[in-house]
Amino acid sequence: MQNYFELFSLDIAFSININNLESEYQTKIANFHPDKYVNKSSNEKSLALQNTSLINFAFDTLKSPLKRAAYLLELKGINAFDEKDTKMDESFLFNQIELREQLESITNDRDEIELDKFIEDISQKVKRNIEYLEKLFVLNEFEKIKNIVRELKFYVQLKEHSKNMMDELL
Repeated sequence: MQNYFELFSLDIAFSININNLESEYQTKIANFHPDKYVNKSSNEKSLALQNTSLINFAFDTLKSPLKRAAYLLELKGINAFDEKDTKMDESFLFNQIELREQLESITNDRDEIELDKFIEDISQKVKRNIEYLEKLFVLNEFEKIKNIVRELKFYVQLKEHSKNMMDELL
């Protein structure tokens, strides 16, 4: 089976052209539109549905910097989220605790302005991690990449949680 990059005619790299990805996605997904399979056998319809599912999953993987980085590591035989591999940078672990406590305090105070600032701060951390990953992938620094992917996952989840908290406040 071809990898997701090959599926969309992209070079295997962290830095990709999102417009090319989206264009290739539209082309691929159109090939399996249900209208094209109305008069086909149930086996062909099932195969088209499987292909659509694969195309959608591959697209979602490559569109997300976090998922794309984890997938690139996976292609190298590295599981960024291996539960047996628990070593993490100690300062980052303390930072996680501080950020969670800060978010808890902001939400307890129901402070929309501080929460907005918090979300912006986390967004900047996400952006910096993505920029750092771009550099690390060029250098093939896979152990560092694995750690930054883990950090990025934390920041992405914290950002989503923070946005949900903002929705609850509004």
